[in-house]
Amino acid sequence: MFSLKVPLSDERRRHQRVKVALLGRYMLSSRREYPCQTIDMSPGGLALIAPVPAQQGERVVAYLDHIGRVEGVMVRAIPNGFAMTVGATIRKRDKLAAQLTWLANRSILGLPEDRRHERVTPRNPRAMLITEDGTETEVRIIDVSLSGAAVTTTLDLPIGAPVMLGRTAARVVRHFEKGLAVEFARTQNQEQLAEQFG
Repeated sequence: MFSLKVPLSDERRRHQRVKVALLGRYMLSSRREYPCQTIDMSPGGLALIAPVPAQQGERVVAYLDHIGRVEGVMVRAIPNGFAMTVGATIRKRDKLAAQLTWLANRSILGLPEDRRHERVTPRNPRAMLITEDGTETEVRIIDVSLSGAAVTTTLDLPIGAPVMLGRTAARVVRHFEKGLAVEFARTQNQEQLAEQFG
């Protein structure tokens, strides 16, 4: 079985990189988003195939399937992409190491794909988004899952901003061209979703 434990003598690269092809999106300091795919990743850094290069030292936020949100700075250009650091607490790095170990073992052992929560388009896409100051804005839900939703809106809320989508507490986790995505404070169940957004 593969493990991310690295010999202490390996000073050049503190974390072992795992070859993983994860799809995702990344955002540059311009706040524009682009699709990407990882080439390899460790708890301390990753390499991406990316259509628009980041500048040396530029802050990058990436949202990767199975991993979620990671952020860091661009450190090196590579063919068709770039490498970036992963800025994370020790606890988050441990979690990342466990996720990468699982992903590496899954491909070695041929385990089935672990689909995160399926996204569906609600029958009634209209909902109220309530910001921390109590302002209510009508939004259109593009899709919703047990863990979050994507909505169209002209609101420009910062990443991490607490909101209510209908009666569900959430926080803003990313921006895209015509809206934003929120992550629910608690994973919902199908009945809760149907009741609110069905």
